Amino acid sequence: MIIAEIESQIRYVTNVDGETTDVLVPVELCQQLMSSINSDNISGLAWIDEQEPKAQILAELQESVRQAAVGQTFPVSELWDDI
Repeated sequence: MIIAEIESQIRYVTNVDGETTDVLVPVELCQQLMSSINSDNISGLAWIDEQEPKAQILAELQESVRQAAVGQTFPVSELWDDI
């Protein structure tokens, strides 16, 4: 979505002195903007995932490899239960 399209959907709220105090954004546009803010364009990961310590990522990967090596696997449906 280009800036002109975004600007055309935004409405400004002013006080009695004519000062802009708030912005009204349609829900769909707000959701799109929040989604783009919360994810990295290159990796596609959410901001919170980008901030996860590398040591934690490595530990989780090592544990997954260990589980796979001993044949401990899970159905895909079960993997999504915690999300």
